Amino acid sequence: MNEAPILVVDDEPEITGLIELYLTREGYQVHTADNGRDALDLAQRLQPALILLDIQLKSMDGIEVCEQLRKVSAVPIIFVSCKSDDTDIIHGLSVGGDDYITKPFSPRQLVARVKAHLRRLALGRAMNDADGCATLSFGGLTIDLDAHTVHVHGEPVSLSVKEYDLLTHLAQNPNKAFRLDRLYESIWGTNSIGDTRTLMVHISNLRKKIEQDPANPTYILTVRGVGYKFNGKEGNEHVYR
Repeated sequence: MNEAPILVVDDEPEITGLIELYLTREGYQVHTADNGRDALDLAQRLQPALILLDIQLKSMDGIEVCEQLRKVSAVPIIFVSCKSDDTDIIHGLSVGGDDYITKPFSPRQLVARVKAHLRRLALGRAMNDADGCATLSFGGLTIDLDAHTVHVHGEPVSLSVKEYDLLTHLAQNPNKAFRLDRLYESIWGTNSIGDTRTLMVHISNLRKKIEQDPANPTYILTVRGVGYKFNGKEGNEHVYR
């Protein structure tokens, strides 16, 4: 059995039961909650490896649960919601969600997403353990790969796990254009199934945090008809030490 517990938060017993069934088949230890306050309590006590979180909950909705968790934890959070509008997805990812799956969903796809997030998390930890102290500097942007910190003109910037992963992946490959689907696969560890809205929202949020003018970015550039690239030219020469 996988040691890492997974917390499933949903007020629909049939949904919770379905997710629990498929995850336990894969050897995961699953805990459940049907309201926001119990979810926060369980998250504090269990320290889960990942949380599957519905938005429409009793006592405290999933958005508020996510906001509270992000004050104390970087645990991967996947929203599982019947809300499928772009504005709902943007809101969920903007408050700290790492991924967003809409209902109805394929249980196998959900399990694949869970595995991908946990695999990426384990890989990131292994790389951090193996790496020596390394710093990427691009003009006013500094990324300390060892300390897992980002500064813009000397000021610390708080990034979600996926925002940090995106930034470091792009910055370590300056001037290389990445297709949306390939970039999604690199960061989320699974196929985008043609839906790259999650990636685009994370890029938008990242620009708001590191760019002086997000509408006219200096670091993360859009490559028309392709995707994105990190600007390592002109005033953004980088130092890797």
